Amino acid sequence: MLRHLPPAVMAAALVAAATLGCSNESPAQSSQASSVSALRSSTAAPPTLTPQASHTNNGLIAVSPVNSRVVWVSGRGGTYAVTTDGGSTWRPGVVPGAETLQFRDVEGVSDKVAYLMSIGTGTDSRVYKTVNSGATWSLQFTNQDPDGFYDCFAFWTSKRGILFGDSVKGRFPARRTTDGRTWIDIGNNLPPALPGEGGFASSGTCVATQGEKRAWIATGAGERARILATGDGGDTWAAHDTPLRGSPTAGIFSVEFRDGSHGIIGGGDLDPVAPPFDNVARSDDGGRTWHTTARAPIGTVYGLAYARDRGDDEEDDHAPQDGRSPPKVLVSGPAGAAWSANEGDTWQTLEGVSGFWAVGFANERTGWLVGTGGRVLQVKFPNH
Repeated sequence: MLRHLPPAVMAAALVAAATLGCSNESPAQSSQASSVSALRSSTAAPPTLTPQASHTNNGLIAVSPVNSRVVWVSGRGGTYAVTTDGGSTWRPGVVPGAETLQFRDVEGVSDKVAYLMSIGTGTDSRVYKTVNSGATWSLQFTNQDPDGFYDCFAFWTSKRGILFGDSVKGRFPARRTTDGRTWIDIGNNLPPALPGEGGFASSGTCVATQGEKRAWIATGAGERARILATGDGGDTWAAHDTPLRGSPTAGIFSVEFRDGSHGIIGGGDLDPVAPPFDNVARSDDGGRTWHTTARAPIGTVYGLAYARDRGDDEEDDHAPQDGRSPPKVLVSGPAGAAWSANEGDTWQTLEGVSGFWAVGFANERTGWLVGTGGRVLQVKFPNH
């Protein structure tokens, strides 16, 4: 979405991105040489954060845990990495022919199968797939519209997914795969776009799927920040306004739902002189209405995730199940990271943590933060 920013904000954002893209860009990096814990007091016990060696210095922007042992990450310079032992060892690689691309999204299916999505205007927006742990990659989709720019994707199953891009001439060029190979344009199924409306490719989480057919797309850069929702696998969509700010530099950056009804969004404003803004909101009716939570103390939220098992995507609308409390939520961005034990009513800062763009969880205890300089932090909440 960076291409749509006003020139002054574009320059500031590019400077920030260049600074954050260096291998030693975070002042907190040296303080993470050993396991550290969140320090802000809370009624719930904070997580332990353990640095892991990704063996790449390229910035990491997306993370996709398959389970507590298999995790895929991706980022700049055509880079991906995978672990099959919970992060004790990581194996990085660069997709041949994609050395100049930024993989802003990754979807791990197993230790062998994964998808990558790159961003960029025109043919730089692509989708790749591996079925042999990254030994080879097949190019599945290349955007041919010179004005097109894709931001993120998400999957219901190993072969059913949706790809979202910025609007072009008032239309979202969304695509869908039902076979894990071909990506068909379904843009005519989506509502018309607001002027300038699109997604933010900040962490690969501007689309979320749940159950067999539900999905939500988070938008920004228009006059309003909206959620586009489907309950039938993408055949039909509805647009819902949210209380987060919308402008050419602002909107929703990240969305996730923990069941068919309860979801959370995070975002903000890329303008460095923007006035204060709400950056998190919740829904309990499937995304039709939203209300702001307490502001997460990190500025703009690039990525967020529920600490929950990936197998929790039941179709039941009445969570939490069996008397359980709502899962914890963790938000991240260039300026910091924070977590909530009550779905955003209060927040606890992860002290000394900054420059992490994305977060994802394998289960209710174990997740990963990824960020600049190839940094990876394992997040481990204590047992209840």
